[in-house]
Amino acid sequence: MVASAKAIQALGKFASCDVGDALVNLGLRHGGYLSGLKMYSPGSNGTVAKIFGPAYTVRMVPSADKTSPTPPRHFADAIPKGSVVFVSQPKGLISACWGGLMSTRAKKLGAAGVVIDGRFRDISEHQELNMGLFARGISILGSNTFTRSSELNVPVQYENVEVDEKVTVTPGDYILGDQDGVVSIPVTHIEECVRLCQERYEIDQKTLECLEAGEEMGPTIKKLRK
Repeated sequence: MVASAKAIQALGKFASCDVGDALVNLGLRHGGYLSGLKMYSPGSNGTVAKIFGPAYTVRMVPSADKTSPTPPRHFADAIPKGSVVFVSQPKGLISACWGGLMSTRAKKLGAAGVVIDGRFRDISEHQELNMGLFARGISILGSNTFTRSSELNVPVQYENVEVDEKVTVTPGDYILGDQDGVVSIPVTHIEECVRLCQERYEIDQKTLECLEAGEEMGPTIKKLRK
């Protein structure tokens, strides 16, 4: 099912919490939630930040790997405008696979944000660029002697370690990240996800009005959430 431009635009207005709950209701076990990611940029200075766009995936491999494919150009030069760069780093490394120069190039090409399944460095540079960036962690070590890019725009696996679950991020899936976390939305679920998010938003607004009027939580939820 191809999502309409109208539905995609509407989806970007919701919060990650809204989208995750909707995807759970649509049968995704943990709602496309990518657990373990932290928003490092633009920083915690009160700025309300959100990234939203189709995933452009980059699969990294150890630099010693001579058998995996090598992309025809640097992965940062192939970033599509409006995309969220999703970098999959091999597990068990303490080195970074993304840095300030890459965010400079990404911003120039119009990237909507960056998600690193691994580590990055040069945090102040990303914050100065006001680039929305989420990662598992940070490092002082560069990528050159530890990892290299291999395949671009291929499905990659994100591991939710706590629940021993892997979420497949497919190129073109939509990535939404805000201060609560990051969620991956399959294109096939966008239309229904928007419908459920809108329904829940309207219910939550009515619930909020009742609570602000002094009504009790229990009866209010029972009345409005069916």
